[in-house]
Amino acid sequence: MTFFSPTQVFLNYRGEQLRYSFVSHLVDAFERNEVNFFVDKYEQRGKDLKNLFLRIQESRIALAIFSTRYTESSWCMDELVKMKKLADKRKLHVIPIFYKVKVDDVRKQTGEFGDNFWTLAKVSSGDQIKKWKEALECISNKMGLSLGDKSSEADFVKEVVKAVQSVVAVIGLEEGENHFGKKKRKDCKCELPDFKKSRTKKL
Repeated sequence: MTFFSPTQVFLNYRGEQLRYSFVSHLVDAFERNEVNFFVDKYEQRGKDLKNLFLRIQESRIALAIFSTRYTESSWCMDELVKMKKLADKRKLHVIPIFYKVKVDDVRKQTGEFGDNFWTLAKVSSGDQIKKWKEALECISNKMGLSLGDKSSEADFVKEVVKAVQSVVAVIGLEEGENHFGKKKRKDCKCELPDFKKSRTKKL
């Protein structure tokens, strides 16, 4: 039995591309495994981005689900910038999920992912573009999970759930230590278990 509030997982993704496919399967798996999560489809329409920023701040884990159309959305990109800021302060664990997109395309804004990014950049400010690029490069360098075109999506969903559960467990230990007055190690970074690293393309 736990004495602290459930760890919330924030899902950052391109809704038009993934809401009724991969993300719907992931949400179903989270519900079956009693993982506490937040997706923007539950947010009231018409509210501004500040409300989603609040949801991110309330979360301890965020999944940045990169897909080919991710960079069509300035909302996705602005959420990612917020996630990076919180991750830099060690207030948020961010797990990048590369959904049928190459890690290098995310990091360097190339391929179809990059084409969509530069299309968005044409109607955006220089400051926005700079922050977006920094966030993409930073988050894509974190340990994450990659799904290829010919991989099993069902198995991949299970891997994502396991990865989230492992981070939830680490957070639970940290909160338990803090609850009993132990000093938290400032240099301790949360890493995903080794079995997940084999599925990750880290260049």
